[in-house]
Amino acid sequence: MTARRVSVYIDGFNLYHALDDLGENHLKWLDLWALSQTLVRKNEAVTTVKYFSAYATWMPASYRRHQRYVAALQAQGVQFIEGRFKEKPMQCKSCSVRYKAHEEKETDVNIGVHLMADGLQDRFDRALVISADTDLNEAVNLTKAEAAGKQIDLVAPPKRKGRNSVALFEVTVGRVRRSLLPHQLVLAGKTITRPTEYDPPPT
Repeated sequence: MTARRVSVYIDGFNLYHALDDLGENHLKWLDLWALSQTLVRKNEAVTTVKYFSAYATWMPASYRRHQRYVAALQAQGVQFIEGRFKEKPMQCKSCSVRYKAHEEKETDVNIGVHLMADGLQDRFDRALVISADTDLNEAVNLTKAEAAGKQIDLVAPPKRKGRNSVALFEVTVGRVRRSLLPHQLVLAGKTITRPTEYDPPPT
């Protein structure tokens, strides 16, 4: 019997902040393809993994780490869908000082349109959307209605199921620990090395 095709859509910063809250930096060097394979059933096969995120270009060290992480994911077959940040003027409520913050844009829309397009074009039998963001609920519901017969499930990042009651289940920390990227990978002939900030603790 042919395995059911599963596409996985990952809200990058939603997952990142969940991992950050765990307090173990090495878990951020996460192999999203390997993690996705732990989430499917016996009669299913992961065919596509899409990672949606944006670069914080105003923070050079973080920007370089993120670029390296994206390259490592691409070496494992993950597709990167890039959004952007928009500057947002803010004012401190207590001292009235004005400053500029940055707001991530496009990720929710990008996930929604990719999910809908892939469903209508019959690119999957089941889709998993890894995010606890309730803004994605309507995109999931509408795609289910328009792409008849497609199963679409929301999956919460670690310790985030309480933030979206629609989530079918939660990625466990154990699954994350078992799905880390290797120390080095190769993409297009170039070696990608894990940033020292993501080195695992000594055993």
